[in-house]
Amino acid sequence: MWIANTIPPISFSFSSSHIKSTFRHDRIPSFRQFIAPTTGIRVSEAKQSHLDRIKGNIYNAQREDCGRVAETPVDNAAIIGERVKTRKLDRKRRSIAHIRWMLSTFEDGRITISPYDTAWVALIENVDGSGSPQFPSSIEWIAKNQMFDGSWGDPHYSVYDRLLNTLACVVALRSWSMHFDKIELGIRFLNEVSMELETAHLDSLTSGFEIIFPPLLQRARNLGIEIPDLDGPFLKALIALRDQKFARISKDILHEVPTALLFSLEGIDGPLQWDKLLKLTTEDVCFLTSPSATAFAFMQTGDDKCLKYLQNIVTKFDGGVPTIYPFDLYARLWAVDRLQRLGISHVFEEQIDECLNYVHRYWTPNGVFSARNSTISDLDDTAMGFRLLRLHGFNVSPDVFKHFKSNDNKFYCFGAELNASPTTLLNLYKASQVRFPGERILEEAQNFSYHFLKEKLLQNEIVDKWVISKDIAGELKFGVEIPWYACLPRVEARFYIEQYSGEDDVWIAKTLYRAPEISNNHYLEVAKLEFNECQIQHQVDWTNMLKWWNEFKLEEYGLSRENLLVTFFLASASIFEPERSIERYAWAKSWAIIQLLKVYFNNVAVSGDKRGTFLSAFKGDANLDGLDEMGKGLQWIILEFIYQLSIDAFQTLKRDIRRQLTNLWEKWLAETIDTLQSGHLPNEGAFLANIINICAGNYARMSNDQLSSQEEAFELFSQLTNNVCLQLSQHNENEGTKNGKPKSKMGPRINSEEIDKSMQLLLQLVVRPESSDHVVNHNVKQTFLTVAKAFYYSAFCDKETINIHIAKVLFEPLL
Repeated sequence: MWIANTIPPISFSFSSSHIKSTFRHDRIPSFRQFIAPTTGIRVSEAKQSHLDRIKGNIYNAQREDCGRVAETPVDNAAIIGERVKTRKLDRKRRSIAHIRWMLSTFEDGRITISPYDTAWVALIENVDGSGSPQFPSSIEWIAKNQMFDGSWGDPHYSVYDRLLNTLACVVALRSWSMHFDKIELGIRFLNEVSMELETAHLDSLTSGFEIIFPPLLQRARNLGIEIPDLDGPFLKALIALRDQKFARISKDILHEVPTALLFSLEGIDGPLQWDKLLKLTTEDVCFLTSPSATAFAFMQTGDDKCLKYLQNIVTKFDGGVPTIYPFDLYARLWAVDRLQRLGISHVFEEQIDECLNYVHRYWTPNGVFSARNSTISDLDDTAMGFRLLRLHGFNVSPDVFKHFKSNDNKFYCFGAELNASPTTLLNLYKASQVRFPGERILEEAQNFSYHFLKEKLLQNEIVDKWVISKDIAGELKFGVEIPWYACLPRVEARFYIEQYSGEDDVWIAKTLYRAPEISNNHYLEVAKLEFNECQIQHQVDWTNMLKWWNEFKLEEYGLSRENLLVTFFLASASIFEPERSIERYAWAKSWAIIQLLKVYFNNVAVSGDKRGTFLSAFKGDANLDGLDEMGKGLQWIILEFIYQLSIDAFQTLKRDIRRQLTNLWEKWLAETIDTLQSGHLPNEGAFLANIINICAGNYARMSNDQLSSQEEAFELFSQLTNNVCLQLSQHNENEGTKNGKPKSKMGPRINSEEIDKSMQLLLQLVVRPESSDHVVNHNVKQTFLTVAKAFYYSAFCDKETINIHIAKVLFEPLL
């Protein structure tokens, strides 16, 4: 069984009676022989014989596992399987190429057409005074895109979307007395759909519906279009909602400062002071990226800049216009977020850097809106932008969130907001978790958003006003239950791949729309194929881990197969790319050996002198006669592990890392023995980070001058990582089981101020911008954080959750 039976960090019991005398002392290489350089490799005959023996064992095991494959004729199933694999790889390559092209050609963002906004543009009379439409192509777009039931709108059915789009298109066609057959079909649909409004919920309204629909309905009536069933309780409730919003933003404020009402300007009744309003437009001279609001403004003012904006988008979209444009920042931020959560961002690093550089160029002290150079900012875009920019090393201040905090200590996306969006608050919650020490506003944002989301989950009230997706509840549940510090990349990817709707995601503004750069099946296909490829490699790695565990009889030392699996899972869920097997082995095997050594050193039969003898023997300053069988066996396990790891690493790094590994182990052994003798707990956090960095070649990418100049920085990273990991290990021991009760699945959250501050400081050291004179390789820094997050995960998650994650990440393929 692969199910983990203990909660990591792993605790081992040891009894010397369990140890059998199975170790051959003559197999242990001498220290001098062990550190012989591998460059220009000339392996001793004894070692070569040993390597051949290992290779032979692996070969024989493979032959047994595969039923003597070498002697089995290739059958049709094997040929078919290879062809299927080839086709999958071809699909993946094509999808990757398409995604790279798409990410490199964002411009102002790709988006589908809005019939409602197109209808407003179609209403504009020609500026030449001929009495004809200024944009006849918009009229034609409306005529060509009526649905079979007489409505206009997105294929995803929403009564409010269809109602608004259809009424606007009927008004536009009737205004020009064109396409009477389309008008008749549209009115028939409106009469039918109006009956649904009796049972429709107002919390499913599209953006600004309560403001823009009543005036549009009156415009229809002025044209002789009557929809009797639209009068009554529904319209009264809608007007009451509209009045409630107007009570929050007076017309005086509307004319003085940019507010969200500019987006719905066509729905504002009464005289407007256009000289003031036109000063509130964006650099592109539109009203909060809304073509319909801008069309209304042009009809009232004849402003040339408004007309130019409309002409540009009508030309770009062949007559139709979207519901928002541009939305260049929104598209880039959400695309990067999707790539990261799907676990494929490492494939598109260059394109992601371009996206975030673009966003940072337009970042302001007040945050950002969905488009560049906006006169207003919103919490959703700002929270997403803050998190992604900070984690990618950009210098952004958390003070931007002060602009979204009200006097009642709540956070709002927009000032006049009546109901909060769960996905917006989820983005705020995620952003609040990447805080540095002393950032009080982020602590307040985290507390508010966490309790809001938890309450929504408990009440099962998951209706979002910005997006329709297949599993928003699942996204919220994962986001609340697994904090960012405990979020391992492969775990997040596995869950989000199952939650992501691909091209079926529907976004909500005044009308429903699709955003191909955010939601598409190419992302989904690459994510699934990539995940399964990684999982296959992880299973191969796990098989090799088991062979190592069996060969050295590690169960006899107290290391169970289940504990080894948890250790391997933490490494694989954190460092998941197929080509990084050596780093996974380095992490998992080192952690396993460390646990055995800690058990050995803590054994009552092992005195302080014997610990010293163990270290001396490892350094080559003493022979092994002073060690018991357990000590001798552990010496062999460490030396053989270092030797094999250095051989494997040489194949990729083309350099010898054996001395680095030996020195690292020697230093850790000395520090651990001193720590135990002083009565304190040993720590392995920085040790694991360093051995991973060595095997990844991260230190090799830094010059000797850089390494020496950054010695103080490395020491700080090591010290902080050790502190964090030690605190988390102690928390896991102290809080993992209270009064015999296991940790709950929903937490409790790690309520240790000391741990939080240490994680915040470590994050700050990893992601903060550095001067060119003090640059530490980013991968080096990131590895320290990766290890710390694995410790946090181990301390935070209960046994059942860990078992579920192990199954999903390592053993259950995505279909």
